[in-house]
Amino acid sequence: MTSRFFMSDSESESDSSEEEIVPEPPGISSSVFVFSEDEDETKRVVRSAKEKRYEELKNIIKNIKNYKKNRDMASLLSSFEDVCRAYSKALPVVQKEEGGRTPRFYIRCLAELDDFIQSVWEDKAGRKSMSKNNAKGLTTLRQKYRKYAKDYEADIAVFRENPDAPDSDAEVEHDEQEDDSDDDNIMDRGPAAFGKEVAPSKTTSKITKGSEDEDDDDDDSFDWGHDSEDESSSSDGDGGIDSLRKKFLKDKRERDEDDLKRRKKRGQREIKTKDEESDDDVGWERVKKGSSMPMEKPKMFGKDDEINVTSVHKKLNEIMAARGKKGTDRKEQIELLHELLNVARDNNLGPAIYVKIQFNIIMSVYDYNPSVSDPMKTEFWEKVLVKIDELLDMLIENPELTIGEQVTEETESLEKTPYLVRGCVLTIVDRMDEEFIKLLKACDAHSNEYIVSLRDEIRVCAIIDKLLKYKEEKGMPADICRVYLRKIEHLYYKYEPRAAKQAVGELPTTDDTTLAEMDRLCKYIYVRDNTDRLRTRAVLCHIYHMSLHDKWYEARDLMLMAHLQETIHHSDLPTQILYNRTMVQLGLCAFRHGNIKEAHNALLDIQSGGRAKELLAQGLLPQRQHERTTEQEKQEKQRQIPFHQHINLEMLECVYLVSAMLIEIPYMAAHEFDARRRMISKSFHHQLKNSERQSLVGPPESMREHVVAASKAMRNGNWKQCRNLLLNDKMNAKVWDLFHEADRVRKMLGGKIQEESLRTYLFTYSHVYDSISLVKLSDMFELPYSTVHAIISKMIINEEIMASLDEPTSCLVMHRTEPSSLQSLSLQLADKLYNLVENNERILDQKPFFTRGMQVLAVGTVTAGKRATGETVETAETKTSTAVVTEIKHQRFAVWPRKGAYHKQLMACLPLEPSSKGDWGPHIQQLATHPASYHLSMFLWYTRGSEGRELDVWAPPLQSWFLCNLQKTEAKNHLKCYYVSRL
Repeated sequence: MTSRFFMSDSESESDSSEEEIVPEPPGISSSVFVFSEDEDETKRVVRSAKEKRYEELKNIIKNIKNYKKNRDMASLLSSFEDVCRAYSKALPVVQKEEGGRTPRFYIRCLAELDDFIQSVWEDKAGRKSMSKNNAKGLTTLRQKYRKYAKDYEADIAVFRENPDAPDSDAEVEHDEQEDDSDDDNIMDRGPAAFGKEVAPSKTTSKITKGSEDEDDDDDDSFDWGHDSEDESSSSDGDGGIDSLRKKFLKDKRERDEDDLKRRKKRGQREIKTKDEESDDDVGWERVKKGSSMPMEKPKMFGKDDEINVTSVHKKLNEIMAARGKKGTDRKEQIELLHELLNVARDNNLGPAIYVKIQFNIIMSVYDYNPSVSDPMKTEFWEKVLVKIDELLDMLIENPELTIGEQVTEETESLEKTPYLVRGCVLTIVDRMDEEFIKLLKACDAHSNEYIVSLRDEIRVCAIIDKLLKYKEEKGMPADICRVYLRKIEHLYYKYEPRAAKQAVGELPTTDDTTLAEMDRLCKYIYVRDNTDRLRTRAVLCHIYHMSLHDKWYEARDLMLMAHLQETIHHSDLPTQILYNRTMVQLGLCAFRHGNIKEAHNALLDIQSGGRAKELLAQGLLPQRQHERTTEQEKQEKQRQIPFHQHINLEMLECVYLVSAMLIEIPYMAAHEFDARRRMISKSFHHQLKNSERQSLVGPPESMREHVVAASKAMRNGNWKQCRNLLLNDKMNAKVWDLFHEADRVRKMLGGKIQEESLRTYLFTYSHVYDSISLVKLSDMFELPYSTVHAIISKMIINEEIMASLDEPTSCLVMHRTEPSSLQSLSLQLADKLYNLVENNERILDQKPFFTRGMQVLAVGTVTAGKRATGETVETAETKTSTAVVTEIKHQRFAVWPRKGAYHKQLMACLPLEPSSKGDWGPHIQQLATHPASYHLSMFLWYTRGSEGRELDVWAPPLQSWFLCNLQKTEAKNHLKCYYVSRL
């Protein structure tokens, strides 16, 4: 029996370690065993499968709550996966005990987790400040939760209808029973029970436990195998197993009651603390976050104070003196300024003080946002727009008022006309425009919020127009240029259909369009601006706008005349980004006009590195070498342009690849056997190689695959397949329909494909034909006869093919001057051998020993006709030459063949004495042209050692001839031979 008791269930779990139980001998009373309080607390409990599974779920849910408080998304994700696995294990128990109905506490956990995920996801500022692990964990948790919660949508909806209901019906019954039992106990205990509560004794609890266990003897008999009443009755007096079981085990109902009591007491404590807090809060104020130093609100004016311009100005300076200080309540400062403005208006103090206060209100609203990189709140943004509009209306309505930075505090005039106010309206408008861009960047580009924010551009442009009107009347040229550029930057990227019609001549040039307005604004900046930055940005915006409206030749000429490509790398980063955008738009314009080479050249720098997205400031790419720091990433994001100004990157890449295909495929066909064939487009070749590496190539799906498949078709001369691969419904939807005049672009592209396919065909198959009819070519490629004639004539003029045109028969006659395949391979081999020889000579020249000697001799130069005698001269060049000659005199060669053909030939050529005039030149020239002159240096060393001839005789003329004829081939060869011999 004891073994059955202590080893009752294989599934039961306990916090205590396994113990070895010794069978109790008969006759020993249970009173012998004395249990301490620790042993009472660590009693062994046997639980059902339902209890075990539910407890495991509740423990994990408890961890989830802790992680939610700490915002530990990575741990929350792992706990969510654990609870999903634990519930899948508990499903058999749920089917058996709950009838397949999901427990309410589990549904509560899912609903609370959903609310938590939504709140964290909507907090964009909090998400930006998360670590990488937490941000990744949040994204993964959101995806997994959405997928998992689909099966429980109905249960969650029912739960949300009544979320305050208890998790189970049993809890309600236990609460009612507990209330009744408490009332009965209090009444039984008498009046004293109302004053204090008597704790139940241990004996009473033990008796209660025993009675409850007896009531539940059916379950116990099933669990412990008590089949007979005799066995249980006999163990009463002898301290049997039944008393031990009652001692150790705790009934389920008793456990539930304890849990309910604990919960009730906890709830009473919480209510009590809340009441105490509410009582304590009387007479106290909550301190706002950020105002660590409470500032006493300054009073405006006393009852008897005189309110005039001077006093209001003094009060304004008092309020603005707290600007930027720690502990200043920015919101209260704005309210004080509004109140001061109302006081000034009530007393009619004049427009100058109104403008002064309004200006400071706008600056205070700008200061309300503590972070420069974060956007303003919507309510303050609306307030700024209204205040700036009012300020400009004041300035326009009062022409006698002047505001500017040139006005100092001493020269300010706020009471008498002409009014002079210190301040800069341009700075306010510039800051407003920057805040507008930050608002757009903070929104999701694909949401309605972005569209709503973008509508404010109409108000922003209206404010810029008002400022422009004011500055044109009173401003300086430098200020007008700044306002003009601000207007240009809101105008240059917008496409206007009327301007496009005006560009092609459908509308008269006198009509007012954006092209005419851009031309007027930019030309004013070209003439009046004194800073390079404004002029550079104006030129780039002007080129961009003309390219957008298909004014190709004007845009190209302006880019060439400005010479920006030479100096743009000295400009700031936003200007470089604008330059990249302008070059891209210029390339797209060239493509629309059919200028394929110009389009390819314009797009080459942007597309060659695979960083077009980053170069155009349309997004960040991951770094391969190292990760960006937080500060670097912050700066990169500040440089990004808003979404509505983006250029479609897929269209850009397609235009570049198609341009590369139309240039590269005919070039590859013309230089098929050329070893020195250059690569025009690396990215295009990269796409071709990737396609060739694939063992199985299916039908094209992406844009790149369509271009690669079209290139292969063009290479084989199949122009129809090439055109069908580039001009189809899928490519139209992805690329070509994005152009403003899509039909004209498709027509142009089809014609270019036919022309380049004709050129590729002639390059590839010209060696097969003796002659070919132009009419046949015209029919084959469906081109007009004149077009075919023009293409072939241009190829003949450029010497791309060796042929001639026979006009009477309309044939192209081949001259057969192109090398055959074998000849081409032979030429390649000859080129490679030539390169090998050149490389060997270059390596030989780079040897450290004779390179030093070459440099020494090159430094030593003497005038023509003057002979070096080896004497010491004061110049450095002659000293160097003398040192070399001395080195030649005192060194000899150890190994030399004393007999041989070279020896005899050189002996015959070498004179023993100079000519009658003492000139060694003719003899040296004779040696230089001799076939055996390669061993001249060695021969000199040999003759010194064997024949007794001294080198002193030959040193001066040799040195003179080497130095005077250093640039001649013979001198170089002999010089090289000398140092080679010394190795």
